[in-house]
Amino acid sequence: MTETKRNAAPRARRTTADDTAGTSGRRLTPEARERQIVEKAVEHFATHGFSGSTRELARQIGVTQPLLYRYFPSKEALIDRVYDEVYTWDPEWEKLIADRSVPLQQRLVAFYRSYAQTILRREWIRTFIFAGLSREGFNTRYLSRLRERVFLPVLRELRHAYDIATPASEAQRNAEIELVWSLHASIFYLGVRKWVYGLPVPDDLDAEIERQIDAFLNGTPAALQRVASDASGKRPRRK
Repeated sequence: MTETKRNAAPRARRTTADDTAGTSGRRLTPEARERQIVEKAVEHFATHGFSGSTRELARQIGVTQPLLYRYFPSKEALIDRVYDEVYTWDPEWEKLIADRSVPLQQRLVAFYRSYAQTILRREWIRTFIFAGLSREGFNTRYLSRLRERVFLPVLRELRHAYDIATPASEAQRNAEIELVWSLHASIFYLGVRKWVYGLPVPDDLDAEIERQIDAFLNGTPAALQRVASDASGKRPRRK
């Protein structure tokens, strides 16, 4: 073998190693490789959070660092892709909330049962918690969407169903949003209990969600009326 060929052989082996890293020698199409990286990155971030170097991330994922950068030019680009992968949104949810041909109680139960199937997963809950601790703007992006597409529409439907006046100030609107937060948080917290604290949760989540909606609708309309009354000055002051 000539010296040129001897020198070329190691380079060829390194190239092959890069192309097959993490796949037990199997070559993957670029699409399949990208999918593999994203899936393993989701698992990595759900387990370890978002801190750490790209070198460590590549090792955990099971690829070389240069190969990782070939598909995602920066760690931020990979995290953005993980966000899109994990935090999916179904446009039908918004239509369901707004469909007044269906009783409000049925709409909310149907929405939160479907929504729970998306968010009460290990990767969703844990990456959301880690992001809240370490990644400014990651959660804000999602929570802004939640406010506009769920919280405010739910309040609008509550006002329509129970003949409650529109809030007259931003402070009144914020007080109303807190009431919806209480419902939403009770369902989200089921995932925290299971995937963060390792505590048991009800076996029948559909039934639990229906109970939460019942409690919400049995208390929130009256609370909204009091908020409106306070804002208009109709509620007498306590002596």
